Amino acid sequence: MKVAVRLVRRAGFPIDVAFEASGGITALFGRSGAGKSTVIAMIAGLERPEAGHVSVGDRVLFDSASGRNVSPHARRTPVVFQDGRLFPHLTVAGNLAFARRFGGGRPAALEPIVELLGIGPLMRRRPGRLSGGEKQRVAIARALATSPDMLLLDEPLAALDEARKAEILPYLERLRSETGLPMIYVSHAVSEVARLADRVVMLRDGRSVAAGPVAEVFADASAAAIMGPRDAGAILEGTVARHHPADGLTEVTLSSVPLMLPLVSAAPGTRVRLRLRATDIIVTTGPTEGMSTRNVMPARVTFVREGEGPGALVGLVCGEDRLIARLTQRSVRELGLTPGVACAAILKAIAVPPEDVTVLG
Repeated sequence: MKVAVRLVRRAGFPIDVAFEASGGITALFGRSGAGKSTVIAMIAGLERPEAGHVSVGDRVLFDSASGRNVSPHARRTPVVFQDGRLFPHLTVAGNLAFARRFGGGRPAALEPIVELLGIGPLMRRRPGRLSGGEKQRVAIARALATSPDMLLLDEPLAALDEARKAEILPYLERLRSETGLPMIYVSHAVSEVARLADRVVMLRDGRSVAAGPVAEVFADASAAAIMGPRDAGAILEGTVARHHPADGLTEVTLSSVPLMLPLVSAAPGTRVRLRLRATDIIVTTGPTEGMSTRNVMPARVTFVREGEGPGALVGLVCGEDRLIARLTQRSVRELGLTPGVACAAILKAIAVPPEDVTVLG
């Protein structure tokens, strides 16, 4: 199902955003104050833009030219907020039953939703007896019980500690892969976007500055600047080729070269997504023989973006894969790195932690 969004607001905090999405997760990413939650509120009908258009499939939810503005409760675009907002006087089952009334003549089957999010043992509890991660799973289930055309998630993990985030992320991955439901996911956490998103819209000061598939956007110079030098990096997808148990390593095939990583719990032939951080990439224009690193990738420089301090971000292309390296400006000058220069990108096998490897199936 195709989603089209074009929103403009000039008064107050200006908004100028346009993007398209489909099934899967489209992340709205930007620093705090970039306008992400405002965009979600406009899509949901909780705030009205001055101009624009929002449609989900064949249903037009907002169109300034024709004057159409569907009320929030009739849009079928429920929002999951970071605090859950469950009804405290109802059990989990009661929260789901209440939401099911808003199915618009197509009541949802609750059993698959309960199974999908693993909340069967929680059905008789009230929200006060749930952990933070359990509350968010129930909040997502309640949103699904309304038979939505699209799901909006406004920083749903922001209030959780790392343990609770790790608990809920697999359920979000399963929701993405098994339902095909379009989801707009707001976050300022690079790790969440890298793991979950199919597409990304980068926001800065209320404007969309980059939009597209997650791998393309993360490799863009403007996006890297928004993420910041410590979080900048590339998203690559590859296939598990073979394991080397004696060495504790897994070989993953990329577009042009194999990559050695710490052992991945996935069978050969499985697709995986990798987040390679810019701070872990070393660049050389000289010989690479006799080095201890397992990963040396022939590359070509695509861009150099200097920061305000001593650092610089260097874009690289390796076959069809795009990387970003964070170097000092001095190293860039000494190596003569300019767009088009041939070089090698070097990555230690142990530099990629388990949380930066996502099994896609």
